[in-house]
Amino acid sequence: MPQRIYADRTASVTELKRDPMGTLAAAEGHAIAILNRNRAAFYCVPVAAYEAMLDRLEDAELNAVADERRDMAEVPVDRNAL
Repeated sequence: MPQRIYADRTASVTELKRDPMGTLAAAEGHAIAILNRNRAAFYCVPVAAYEAMLDRLEDAELNAVADERRDMAEVPVDRNAL
């Protein structure tokens, strides 16, 4: 059964074991699908790309909270009481 791969680049587990940093460097900052017997076993994601994904997930979660609260009644607050 065909498997969708969500990366432009692939490498085998053997290649990754032989030269982990070289394999990651060859991806030029992009994620790599690591294949085991021609099936994606996992994705190897550079630090900057992973951090960017986490930032986008956090933004999406905060947007969902803001959308959820959009129609809530406002509560007056006295700044001096804080």
